[in-house]
This record gives sequence, C-alpha cells and structure tokens, in this order.
Amino acid sequence: MTTPVLHLDLDQFLAAVEVLRRPELAGRPVVVGGRGDPTERGVVSTASYEARAYGVGSGTPLRIAARRCPDAVFLPVDREHYEEVSARVFDAVRAQEWGGAPLVVQVLGWDEAFLGAAPGAAADPEPAEGVAERLRAAVLERCGLTCCVGIGDNKLQAKLATGFAKPRAGPPGAGPEPGSGVHRISDETWFPVLGPRPTRALWGIGSRTAARLADLGIDTVEDLARADPSALADAFGPTTGPWLRRLGRGVDPSPVDPTPWVARGHGREETFQTDLTDWADVAEQVRRLARLVAEDIRAEGRPAVRVELKLRYVPFFTVTRSHKLPAPTGDADVLAEEAVALLERVERDRPVRLLGVRLEMTPPERGH
Repeated sequence: MTTPVLHLDLDQFLAAVEVLRRPELAGRPVVVGGRGDPTERGVVSTASYEARAYGVGSGTPLRIAARRCPDAVFLPVDREHYEEVSARVFDAVRAQEWGGAPLVVQVLGWDEAFLGAAPGAAADPEPAEGVAERLRAAVLERCGLTCCVGIGDNKLQAKLATGFAKPRAGPPGAGPEPGSGVHRISDETWFPVLGPRPTRALWGIGSRTAARLADLGIDTVEDLARADPSALADAFGPTTGPWLRRLGRGVDPSPVDPTPWVARGHGREETFQTDLTDWADVAEQVRRLARLVAEDIRAEGRPAVRVELKLRYVPFFTVTRSHKLPAPTGDADVLAEEAVALLERVERDRPVRLLGVRLEMTPPERGH
C-alpha cells in the first residue's frame, strides 16, 4: 500500500503575517503589494480574504485594487520578514513525525510544501488525516498562522486537494467562509471529483494550454484523460503530450524530494512610476539593474552564463530577449554591457514602463 502524500499551504500568508504584526488589522481587508502605495504602479502580492471578497487577488494592479476596495489597508512587501516567518513555520513542520520518523519535507516557497513519510517510517503509519491535523495545530501554536493540508496518493492529487480545504472569500463585509482545513483526493475519487472540471483546474495547465486543448475538443479533465496519446504528442510534442495525459488521469510518479532548492539564476525588475521615453535612460536603468543582479550572484559564488532582458511597453506588452555569454563571468561591468546589448533586439517605438534583468548562473558543483 502506497503511503499518501501531504501538501501544506498557509492561508493568505503575507496578509496573515502582517496581521500578526498589527493585530488591529484582523478582520479588515489587507492588501500586500509593491511599496504599499495604491497610487503607484504595482500589483497585489497577497490579499486577505476580506479583500478578496471585493474582487482583489494576486496580480491585481494596485490602483484597481484601491478602486474595488477603497477601505483596504495597503502594505509594502517585506521579503526578509516573510522569509524569517516561513523558516519558523517549516522548522515547526520538520519537528513532526510520521510513523516514528521525521517527515520528508519538500519546500515549494514561503508558504507551501509537500510532505511524505520517511523511508524508515513504520510500515503501517497513522492515518494521514491525523498527521494533517497535528501539522495544522503545530503551525498555529508555534507561529500563530493557519494552514490547510491536502492529501493524495501522489503530489498532484495532494496539491489539488488543498484547494478544496481552503477557506473562501464570503460576501463583502461578511468575512471568509471557513474551509474544511483537510481534504483528500485519491485514485478512487479522482474522476468523480475532477473529471467534470475544466482542464485549467489541473496544476500545471494555464490558460494558453487550456485554449490549445479546447481547439482539440478537450475541455474537461476526463476529456484529457481519454484523449488520443498520439494526437496529444503531435500537438504538444513527444514529452509534453504524454505528460498532459498523465495529468488528466491524476498520475504523478515524482517523489517528495527534500533536496534544498538551488536557484538557477537571479533577477531584478522595476516598474517605473513615470514611463521611460529616452532610450539613453532605458540603457542606464538596464545597467543599474544588471549590476544589482551581479551582486546577487556574487554572493552565491557562481558566475553568469546567460543574460536575459525583460521589457514591458506601455500599456502592458512585454518582450524578453536573452543570449548566452561567450564565457562565464561575474564581472558587473561586463554583465551590464551584455544586458544593454540586448536592447538592440527590441523595438524602440513606445514608452517603457518596466525593465528586468536576469542572470542565469553556472550549476552548483554537485548540481541539483
């Protein structure tokens, strides 16, 4: 019998952390994003459930969020504090056991992780639901934060199960509708639960892929599971096509991997409050960003092998350009000029509202 996989996801993480710092904000619509100024350009990173009731969610422009929810409290993103709180959360998670052995923890970000039983755990460990409730209690007691846990026969099922356990935004002013906190999806319940849902309900399928699937007459998860494998391979390629069909069937063979995540690269981007119209200014901003990223990779001790430029025109059209470096380097001046050189491959016929520079690094010595 396969031991289930758990997926833990903290509720409204950034907003919840801010409420911990300022308890007087509890029950109020809280929006975290940018520099916390809704008159500036920027997007919402996280909105509390009270703000979501007004149609404010991650990715909503701050100005639109302010129009939809004028009573919201807007706060700036505080990355260092969120990282500290996240570390405390996962310390509490790693302190838990399953079957007499520490949990295997695969952290996905500040606010979520996959969890599994260790190879040395008891052959017949306690039910996953009991572990899930202990985890929720430990995170609440040690960190003051609530979380939900999805349970599945694999990581895909566990990830999707978490969505069914989550609270939901209620009517404006009424507060969130509580979720179950723990939910389970298995091989037996996969099609009854997910089968009729649109393909976008699957983790890993976005709007573009869903649209391409719809062009093939594949609209639901069950449609995808029953799709002709050769047709999918022809449309999406010999690797992606079969992978999509596995998603439709709820199949995910990947293990819970506790190997620490290692960044392939680092990047910086900035949305300018005043559009850049002078391309000499654009070039200077690209140099500045490239030097900042060069400092980031210097701290990792791994030189850059590729430079990528991101440019967003007014009103919201984005292009990216990249090239491989002749040789790995960490020289900030060289990297700055390599980034500026990419401007020769973009049109210069419109104002610029955002710039970003990303440097891809050489792999770490042991590779991950």
